[in-house]
Amino acid sequence: MEGNSSFAPIGNSLIYCYAMRMDTHSHSHHGEAYDRAFVAGIAINILFVAVEIAYGIAANSLSLLADAGHNAGDVLGLGMAWGATLLARRKPSPRFTYGLQSATIFAGLANGLLLMIAVGGIGWEAMQRFALPPEPASRIVIIVALAGVLVNGVTAWLFHGGDRHDLNIRGAFLHMAADALISLGVALTGFVILRTGWFWLDPLASLAIVMVIIIGTWRLLAQSVRLALHAVPAHIDPSAVRIWLAGLPGVDEVHDLHIWAMSTTGVALSAHLRMQGGHPGDIFLHEAAHELAHHFNIHHTTIQIETNAAGVPCETDCS
Repeated sequence: MEGNSSFAPIGNSLIYCYAMRMDTHSHSHHGEAYDRAFVAGIAINILFVAVEIAYGIAANSLSLLADAGHNAGDVLGLGMAWGATLLARRKPSPRFTYGLQSATIFAGLANGLLLMIAVGGIGWEAMQRFALPPEPASRIVIIVALAGVLVNGVTAWLFHGGDRHDLNIRGAFLHMAADALISLGVALTGFVILRTGWFWLDPLASLAIVMVIIIGTWRLLAQSVRLALHAVPAHIDPSAVRIWLAGLPGVDEVHDLHIWAMSTTGVALSAHLRMQGGHPGDIFLHEAAHELAHHFNIHHTTIQIETNAAGVPCETDCS
């Protein structure tokens, strides 16, 4: 891992920019691996959604159709997530100076919103069926739902590993893992109905699916909204970053500190360091930026050094 750095004098201060550059071969390798995962996951789930819809109608099972609707939403979600990862690889341009990395944030946000809309329709239909629950073909429900456990489990496994450091990939992994659990719940519901004849369990299972989807989606949606609003990513403690910067040799004050996400994996920082003893030099700033990347996973750092006692007044409300 290496970095690019540059200095630019402005009045009584110097601005230092340091951008970490990841190993391009490794990045490309991981990107290609997830491309294959997205293609395989989308293809498998499109086929399974078609099977689920056909058998859900044949079996007169709302829980099976609800699961099919959820899986259809996930196919769309996987497509958007994959599209966002492709856009994020585009190089910066004079107009889009960060490239299109933030597409991954908006993909997560769109996924969450679409799922919330979908569960509203499923929940409404389930409530209507409580009055006169139809008899589902439980054996078909059980077989198709168990197939769903396998399909969704395999798809989730394709994204395992990348979910630890990429919100976009984690969204895909969590959705497919939750789908596997939901399909298992549908199969168990079909088994209980087969043994007891309690047809009302079918719409009840649909409502349970709705709740699971809402609970699983809410965190992803909340994180995506925060990142879209340039909040500090959840894995970074801004107070700890401020204290660390203030503890650097020769730093008298830290202000105008900003930390935000450029994508679901990339984080940027800008800060003013007041150092009345004089500019510390290239090595100091290079090492500071490198340590921010190592300790806080911040890979695009811009530091402005102010050497005068009064500092350079901020045009905005500095933090």
